[in-house]
Amino acid sequence: MWDIVYYLSIVLFLAVAMIGGAFAVRAYMGGTGPMQAVGALFGPKPERRLSITEQYNIDNRRRLVLIRRDDVEHLIMTGGPVDLVIETGIGAPHDPRADSATVSSRAPGRG
Repeated sequence: MWDIVYYLSIVLFLAVAMIGGAFAVRAYMGGTGPMQAVGALFGPKPERRLSITEQYNIDNRRRLVLIRRDDVEHLIMTGGPVDLVIETGIGAPHDPRADSATVSSRAPGRG
């Protein structure tokens, strides 16, 4: 029984040492201290700039993908012999719910 506890403690020690070493290497490669490396792991995530707005399958191989980056959309066709950018610089769609929120927030009798 004590042999199992002994070997489990060795494995646990090695796992903790590997995790600590990974944080040390990450801090060294990033040019920051170990506390900043831990803080970056558990800190707030950066705002996402890239998202897939819509996608449409044309056939079994080709797909139209609408990608949004920084409030600008790009239409791309993928899956053919060459990936093709069809249209760039599409303005993000206007949200009508945002207008109704601003209209209803006005004070009555003004405007």
